[in-house]
Amino acid sequence: MTSKDILETQIPERLQANPALAKEINSVILFDVSGEGGGKWTLDTTKSEGWVSAGDAGASKMTVSVSNEDFVKIVSKQLNAQMAAMQGKLKFKPMDMGLAMKLAKLLG
Repeated sequence: MTSKDILETQIPERLQANPALAKEINSVILFDVSGEGGGKWTLDTTKSEGWVSAGDAGASKMTVSVSNEDFVKIVSKQLNAQMAAMQGKLKFKPMDMGLAMKLAKLLG
């Protein structure tokens, strides 16, 4: 499993299964994933479909920075997202705690 699989396949499936979650998040978030298998993806939950696109679409409310390895561990529940954030492995810029908590529902 890679970040690409998670962001381009799993996240859209989760949002399709639970459209209320997209409405709750209602933001544009940039995922900046470093390391092998990484890249940049834009998650736009202000739209009704086509939420994830490769690259930086601009106008993001928050940027999530994480390594591919740690992102996969967080989504597969091998690494606690709060611990990863405290250890500096998962960074939010600017830090929006409310938005980060909503995002945790989608990733968890």
